[in-house]
Amino acid sequence: MTAETSQTLDRGLRVLKLLADTDHGLTVTELSNKLGVNRTVVYRLLATLEQHSLVRRDIGGRARVGLGVLQLGRQVHPLLREAALPALRALADDIGATAHLTLVDSTEALAVAVVEPTWTDYHVAYRAGFRHPLDRGAAGRAILAARSGRDGDPGYVLTHGELEAGASGAAAPLVGVTGIEGSVGVVMLCDAVPERVGPRVVDAAREVADALR
Repeated sequence: MTAETSQTLDRGLRVLKLLADTDHGLTVTELSNKLGVNRTVVYRLLATLEQHSLVRRDIGGRARVGLGVLQLGRQVHPLLREAALPALRALADDIGATAHLTLVDSTEALAVAVVEPTWTDYHVAYRAGFRHPLDRGAAGRAILAARSGRDGDPGYVLTHGELEAGASGAAAPLVGVTGIEGSVGVVMLCDAVPERVGPRVVDAAREVADALR
């Protein structure tokens, strides 16, 4: 902590991070131990965060992340889109296919930014807001592959016909972006993804990750 920072705000943010890292919530005592402060301080922090719907307490008294965090999260998507668009535009026009940034939303993959190529006669219609299961389609599978951390993984995933008949996909996960699980990919009308597309998607994912850091 420095003279320019707020100790109370710092503690409140640490509470939110601790709660975000657990699925079953934390008690006042557990938070007190993890923060190294007394229970009275924790009670005050929780009461303030509850007023803003950032924290809720269940019947058993365990504190959990509140729905107010989701409202804040919705405002993040426009910022992510803005940061990702240059790399997505370059990818779409280089490959001649629809490029997208996809993030994890609960158990689904959610397309938050989509760029169509400017020079092709036809391409796959793929819109921001499109959702699909994480275990279907290249975008979701790339995220799951990053979670598993398999050795020998080429860094990208290729699929065909999993989300739309006749369409193939290639995607690579975002790596090294704290607090964000996502992937960058392309979707195209073809039976087999050209060999150069996989490595090019990996490069685009790296560019997007750098822009988000």
